[in-house]
Amino acid sequence: MAQHDYSEITRQGLWKNNPALVQILGLCPLLAVTSTVVNGLALGLATLLTLILSNVTVSLIRHYVSPEIRIPVFVLVIASIVTVIELAMHAYFHELYLILGIFIPLIVTNCSIIARAEAYASKNPVGPAFVDGLMMGIGFAAVLIVLGGMREVLGQGTLFANAHLLLGEMARGFEVIVIEDYRGFLLAILPPGAFIGLGLLIALKNVIDSRQEKRLQTAPAVSTEATAGTA
Repeated sequence: MAQHDYSEITRQGLWKNNPALVQILGLCPLLAVTSTVVNGLALGLATLLTLILSNVTVSLIRHYVSPEIRIPVFVLVIASIVTVIELAMHAYFHELYLILGIFIPLIVTNCSIIARAEAYASKNPVGPAFVDGLMMGIGFAAVLIVLGGMREVLGQGTLFANAHLLLGEMARGFEVIVIEDYRGFLLAILPPGAFIGLGLLIALKNVIDSRQEKRLQTAPAVSTEATAGTA
């Protein structure tokens, strides 16, 4: 596959076809656990790893799976990967695992993961499938982290609270007090706050896309006028 194709896969995953901002998939964990940056980062990494491993596995077995049973096979592959990740988190990040709770095993039902397996990995070689899973995972994780940061600052006045649950004891000093003596804004850490925050992020993306389209539309007109003037 050509290099420019990998660039397009990257743009699709990070921006143009971002699972959270464009496809609007995986909203259940996105809205439920992003009350802090650390929670969003942990679930984002778990989802990223699942996307990469499931895409690569599906790509490897795509020629050996009958079309009639492909979806159950893909779900079985994803469920196996998520089970391993869940057991690893249970063993090595137990406190964080308790906070994330049911949303780790629910990664199995995340529509974005099944969609990438069916729409892309099952039709492409391992290399592009790996890059697609990586970029879609990074795009989804970035939204989790940004939304978690917004809600944590507004809800608690902090950033990176409880970072030691994910990064170990050395991260206990990572917490940043953004607003001193802050009483908190309850709406920000409740589910309605998550919906509002996600809506603002989607609106911001749409504004950026709209301005880029206007620049592209005006650029040819400007260049044409300049050419006519020199002639």
